[in-house]
Amino acid sequence: MTERRPDADLIDYVKCIWLADVGGEPKTLVPDACIDLLWIDNGDTWLCGPETTAWTFALPTGTTAVGVRFRPAAAPAALKLDADEIRNVRIPIDALWGDRAARELSGRIYEANGQCARVAVLGDAVRGRIADAQPIDPVAREVADRLSRLRPGPVRSLARDIGISERQLHRRATASFGYGPAVLARILRVQRVLAEARSAGRQTGLAELAIVAGYSDQSHLNRDIRAIAGTTPGALLAS
Repeated sequence: MTERRPDADLIDYVKCIWLADVGGEPKTLVPDACIDLLWIDNGDTWLCGPETTAWTFALPTGTTAVGVRFRPAAAPAALKLDADEIRNVRIPIDALWGDRAARELSGRIYEANGQCARVAVLGDAVRGRIADAQPIDPVAREVADRLSRLRPGPVRSLARDIGISERQLHRRATASFGYGPAVLARILRVQRVLAEARSAGRQTGLAELAIVAGYSDQSHLNRDIRAIAGTTPGALLAS
């Protein structure tokens, strides 16, 4: 996968724009708190909702895709939907935008000259949606920022610091992320493990990774990866 930084006018809502060869051997995706809008070169355009567990897919060899990855909490504001409505599902874009708009978008992407041009067309489609987007929930922004830090503290402390009740915090997090802050924290911790492993290389042991990623100990890391990725830390990192 090749990732590109979004243009300046998209950066508040979009984390990256990407292109990838998605065919061949089965591929497993680990939740990352993001929502992706993607086009596959079979002509299908999908919105991939927030995942709570890893999932595996397989497409024919040679299949390529381009996508826009929204920042955590940004897609619901840009696309005017609640994230929990699309949790753990992939939705064809015609179900959201209608048959005509979906066909027109897919046709423009298909006719674009090369993958970079296709990325630009998809980016323009998102730009059109952002033009009249709702503001990203400031509480969700604060939650994502705090939970991305090492050892952010318990949810009740987070709610108290923000100045809302735990119930309100859970409701607004669910609408923005697709799940509550406890699940979000677990997903972000797992992503820190993966990022640290990529950065440090295979020489770093699991116990050290656990500490650097903000876990209390290696057992805590093992439980999170089992719950999110459905496998052992060693198997996940090896893949």
